[in-house]
Amino acid sequence: MAGLATVFGSGAMSNSMPEIEDNDVLFVIGSNTKENHPIVALRMIKAIQKGAKMIVADPRKVPMVKFAHLWLQQRPGTDVALLNSIMHVIVKEDLIDKEFIKEHTEDFEEVVKAIEDYTPEKGEEITGVPAEKIVEAARIYAGSPNAGIFYTMGITQHSHGTENVFSIANLAMMTGNLGKASAGVNPLRGQNNVQGSTDMGCIPNNYPGYQKVDIKENHEKFEKAWEARLSENIGMTATEMIDSAMKGDLKAVYIMGENPAMSDPDIEHTKKALGKLDLLVVQDIFLTETAELADVVLPATTFASKDGTFTNTDRRVQRVRKAVTPAGEARDDAWIIKQISGLMGYEMKYDGSEDVFNEIGTVWPAFAGISYSRVESGMGVQWPCPSKDHPGTPFLFAGGFPRGKGRFTAVSYREPAEITDKEYPFALTTGRELFHYHTGTMTRRVKPLDEISPEAYVEIRPEDASELSVENGSLVNVSSRRGTIKLKARISDRPGRGVVFIPFHFKEAAANVLTNTATDPICKIPEFKVCAVKVEKG
Repeated sequence: MAGLATVFGSGAMSNSMPEIEDNDVLFVIGSNTKENHPIVALRMIKAIQKGAKMIVADPRKVPMVKFAHLWLQQRPGTDVALLNSIMHVIVKEDLIDKEFIKEHTEDFEEVVKAIEDYTPEKGEEITGVPAEKIVEAARIYAGSPNAGIFYTMGITQHSHGTENVFSIANLAMMTGNLGKASAGVNPLRGQNNVQGSTDMGCIPNNYPGYQKVDIKENHEKFEKAWEARLSENIGMTATEMIDSAMKGDLKAVYIMGENPAMSDPDIEHTKKALGKLDLLVVQDIFLTETAELADVVLPATTFASKDGTFTNTDRRVQRVRKAVTPAGEARDDAWIIKQISGLMGYEMKYDGSEDVFNEIGTVWPAFAGISYSRVESGMGVQWPCPSKDHPGTPFLFAGGFPRGKGRFTAVSYREPAEITDKEYPFALTTGRELFHYHTGTMTRRVKPLDEISPEAYVEIRPEDASELSVENGSLVNVSSRRGTIKLKARISDRPGRGVVFIPFHFKEAAANVLTNTATDPICKIPEFKVCAVKVEKG
């Protein structure tokens, strides 16, 4: 899978948002697109109105199910089994793209062996999805000339999230749905400019442009560009930092625009770890739950007071211009960083954001052809854009994969890190709802939004509620092995039997008091999307 690592590892879409309207099939898995990415959802609906078919795979009856030709309601954490069963059907019915596999991929036979036992019946046993629906999904997806897969954190936030992504890539490659318009593998990013942040190296193992820090040539290139000595070691991920702080090994943390005291799994564990630090610095636009724990708070500005660029989920670089004067002592993030760097002995010689932007193109070839003048108006430019006369790249892999051939990766189903039992009989999954965003730092300060959605709730299926003698709107305690929260029950047919859902926006009943700190062994993302809980009358 190394040939696809830059894209799928970065979370970037292989294709473009405008292309969605010309998809023949839309396979949406682990994404509540209508509530979390409503503009993308509108494009999907336009495609459906033009004749496209949509397959939705989700443990909950998310709003996009209304528009779907087929809904696969898998049990939380069983995505690999579902995808392997779909691929099993595609191979057995000879629906693969033989020419694409031969010309552009390798190790396909390893995947064929790995999925041999994942019959539709085996898939039904593990996932709860009827075997006939698995067969139908396989035929619809593989039978389409232009099929796109769309996913979000419902795929990645698992202890086997990387394996989920490998399975998705396997499915796309065996059907030839990469390297062409209105197809591809398309992760939808969860926050504004997350794509731009990872592009610029805000991950512990990469310099800007996904250039590995432990490769000597990269190390030397960036030392020369920045005129500074750089560490040759891979840094820690966010989850590893919390564990290191808890052990007393990590002494200081600088947090920018993140609220781990609400967004981390098992947040009481996170708060204890942050409390052990010698120094906690938080840079944010509001006094968040994390900022309240800080030794130093640096007031930052909102997007409306910044000048620069954002890069969206389909790799599109667009201009951002200052429209509002910062309030009080708030300062631009880049200005704050420059001041701290100077006080620590390294002067950053940038006169403004355009200087930084121009430097990017000198160290990352995919950015070399993008300039402020090119993104000053219109839709922006999509990387890779290697030269000034290059138009940008709407979809990737048209000329093949970066490593030559895309590598299939054989994957077998593994259970979630924590499964249900007699004491904790429900599988909890968490996520966002339409009216609030992430930890509510911004949206819960907007009165009309908070009036529409003022409090936490737990969705529970009517049959489950009846067995617990729980009524709609009554208070319940939801407990895991890590803690308990009290909130109202919302009886709904959206979750499956034995599954409950809690949005994580509400500090009064924070869902992440309950979630598990188990992480994916490769990318270290926590398993937010499934843990074992019990529900009791409050």
